[in-house]
Amino acid sequence: MTSFIVIGGGIAGVSAAARLSEHAQVVVLEQEDALAYHASGRSAAMFEENYGAPSTLALNRASAEYHHTNNGGYLTPRGLMLIAGEQDLAQFNADIDTLHLARISIDEARDMVPILNPKTVTLAARHDAALDLDTDRMVQDFARVVRANGGQILTRKPVSAIQRTDTGWRVDASGDVFEADMLINAAGPWADVVADLAGIRPIGITPLRRSMARLPAPGGHDLRHWPMLMGVGETWYAKPDAGKLLVSPAEEDLVPPHDAYADDMVLAEGLARYEQMVTEPVTRVETNWAGLRSFAPDRALVLGPDPDNSGFVWCAGQGGYGFQTAPAGSQLVADLALGRPTSLPADVISMLSPRRFR
Repeated sequence: MTSFIVIGGGIAGVSAAARLSEHAQVVVLEQEDALAYHASGRSAAMFEENYGAPSTLALNRASAEYHHTNNGGYLTPRGLMLIAGEQDLAQFNADIDTLHLARISIDEARDMVPILNPKTVTLAARHDAALDLDTDRMVQDFARVVRANGGQILTRKPVSAIQRTDTGWRVDASGDVFEADMLINAAGPWADVVADLAGIRPIGITPLRRSMARLPAPGGHDLRHWPMLMGVGETWYAKPDAGKLLVSPAEEDLVPPHDAYADDMVLAEGLARYEQMVTEPVTRVETNWAGLRSFAPDRALVLGPDPDNSGFVWCAGQGGYGFQTAPAGSQLVADLALGRPTSLPADVISMLSPRRFR
């Protein structure tokens, strides 16, 4: 039976491990104390089928049924509302086309979100197909599959060395040595670091910081039925979450791979952009954090065997699309690693393949 070491315990690594565990021996190595600690644990937790590059959209569509039906489904209604002023009409129209939104009146928008400022918000559009995604349950369900199939998930196992062997790979992690036929690189912001350790040419995975603030419910409103709000050009967004409001400046600041934290000035600027569009000022930030969204140079996911060594398989570059693409992306990685047929079109596979960077 083929054996795999999966480096990374975020949604990318755990979902790929679950798919592989049905046909192979699998061990997952995660450097932190728990799964989904970094980017996966700091996700906006949305499924938006129209969000991403063309290959991402294909993965979204291929993942939709899983999100809706597996294990009782992971989705609940939320909706997305785009708001703007007249000065941003061109970008507003471009965003409507990209996200397939329907324009609505300001009165309709304020009926749904009563704190919208009629002096600054003169344009609005929305659709109902943006859905909340239960990210924690998805991670745990994939992890349960790994364990049920005899796989191992080990935390506190930072990888310090990787060597090629005559039969595959040897990985040193926190004083322990692991050997397997194949290696899955699902290390998120550290994906190029892992490649370098393995003697594989890095792709150019770029970690970009995105910050988030948790605010009390504005004006004491009940937020349960509010949609996610987005500024034009994705210059900020706000999402109801457990009776609070999450607000992000939606920044993409280049940083080295690390345990990210919010930049106070960037966060303040994002909150100011949000405040311009609402009638309730920000009086208190309950907590804040940041995550790293990791992109390949063309901002498409990188899924499949490395062209220089087919035993080294990339599962990286998820950007902000890791959860919504995980069902189809993990299946593709497993199929390609095991040499099995895949249901995705050949052109999509080509757009995702690491071969495009060689």
